Amino acid sequence: MKLKMKNKVGNSKFIISLLICLLFINSADALTVEELRIQIEAKLSEKAKLEEENKKLEAQIQETAKQANTLQSAVKTLDATQKKLLSDLKITKSKISGTELMIKKLEIEIGDTREKISDSKTALSETLRNIDKHDDRPLIEALLTYNTAGEFWDDIESLRRVQEVMRQNTIELTKLNKNLSEKKGQNIDKKNELVDYKDELSDKESIVDQNKKAKTTLLAQTKNKEAEYKKMLERNIELGKKFEQELFEFESQLQIAIDPSRLPGAQSGILSWPLSSITITQKFGKTIDSRRLYVSGTHNGVDFRASVGTPVKAALSGTIRGLGNTDEQAGCYSYGRWILIEHPNGLSSLYAHLSASKVRAGQNVTTGEIIGYSGGQPGVNGSGYSTGPHLHLGLYATQGVKISRYSQSNFCKKVDIPIASSNSYLDPLAYLPRI
Repeated sequence: MKLKMKNKVGNSKFIISLLICLLFINSADALTVEELRIQIEAKLSEKAKLEEENKKLEAQIQETAKQANTLQSAVKTLDATQKKLLSDLKITKSKISGTELMIKKLEIEIGDTREKISDSKTALSETLRNIDKHDDRPLIEALLTYNTAGEFWDDIESLRRVQEVMRQNTIELTKLNKNLSEKKGQNIDKKNELVDYKDELSDKESIVDQNKKAKTTLLAQTKNKEAEYKKMLERNIELGKKFEQELFEFESQLQIAIDPSRLPGAQSGILSWPLSSITITQKFGKTIDSRRLYVSGTHNGVDFRASVGTPVKAALSGTIRGLGNTDEQAGCYSYGRWILIEHPNGLSSLYAHLSASKVRAGQNVTTGEIIGYSGGQPGVNGSGYSTGPHLHLGLYATQGVKISRYSQSNFCKKVDIPIASSNSYLDPLAYLPRI
C-alpha cells in the first residue's frame, strides 16, 4: 500500500473528508413514505372490517335460504344478497384505494432508491479521485511528514477505516440496485392487480344491477301476491324437469366411445377447488335431492354453496372451449350462464348458474384464475334451472362432450349448450382435493 500525503494535517483532513463523503450515502426516507404507509394500514384495517361484515351478511343469506320457498323469503334473499353485493363493492373499492396508495409508495421508494444509488456512485467516485490526487509521492517522502511513528500508524488505521467504509458502501450499492429491481417488479405487479380490481369492480356493479332488476321483475310477475309466486315457481320447476328429461333421453342415445387411456386415473388433487370456501350441497350421482329434482334420478355434477357474486376459479389450466347463457331463450330452464374449459389431460370442466363471466372462447386460463362469479338466484338472468344461489361444477371426458345448438329441443333450441354422451359424465369429487 502506498502512502503519499503532503503533511499530517492534510492527511487527517483528507481522511475525515473521505469518511464524511462516504457516510453521506445513508439518508433518511421521505416523510411522505411514512404517511402513505399509515394510510395503507388504515385501508387494510377498513378492508378487514368490511370482510367481517360480509361474513355476517353471508350467514344471513344462508339462514334466509333455509326458510320455506315463499315470495316473502325470495324477496328477503334478494334484499340480503343486495346488501352483500354492495358490501362486496365497498371491499373492491377499498382494494383499489389501498393498491393505488401502495403504487404511490413504491414509486416514491423507487425514486429515493435511485437517488441513493446516484449519491453512492458520486461519493465513491469522489473518494477514488481524492485518493488518486494524493497519490503523487513515494512512500519514503510521505513517512518524513510524520513527527512520530504513532502519528503514522494513526493515519494508517484511519485509512484502513476508509477502505472498510468503501467496502461496506460498495456492498450497500449492490443491495440498493437489487432493491430497486425488486421494487420495480412489485410496482408492475401492483399495477396489474389494480387493473384486475377495476375489472372486478365493473363486474360486480353489473351483478348489483342484475339483482335490483330481479326484485323488480319478481314483484311485477307475481303482482306481489304469494299465490302468483307459487304458480310461477311450479311452472318453472315443471319446465326445468321437462327439459332435463328431454336432454337425458337425447344424451342416453348418443353412442360415443370413450378411450380410458386418454383420461387421467381418478386421483385426489388433479383438480383444484373452484371456490375459496367449500361447502358441498349436492354430490354427483344418485342422491336424495337428485331423485326429487331430476327425472334421471341422478345429478350430473357437484353443487357448492356460494352466494351471488362469489368469485369462481378455474379448477385446472386449460382453454375456454365455449360459454353461453340458456336464459337467452325464455322458458329454457337449464344451466343458465355457463363456461366450459377443456384441459390438456383429457378432462373438461363446466361451471354453471353464473351471474357473470370474465372470459372469452379460445382464451387460455390457469389453475385458480377467476373466470366468473356465482349466481343461481331464481329470477336473475343467468340462473337457469336453480332453486337458490350456488355453483354447479360438471366434469366430462373431453372425447364425449361438445357444444351444440340443441335444435331438436322443445324448450332450448335457440341457445348453445354442452351436450355429452351419458358415459362421458365423471364425478368431480374423484379428482378434487380431499375435504
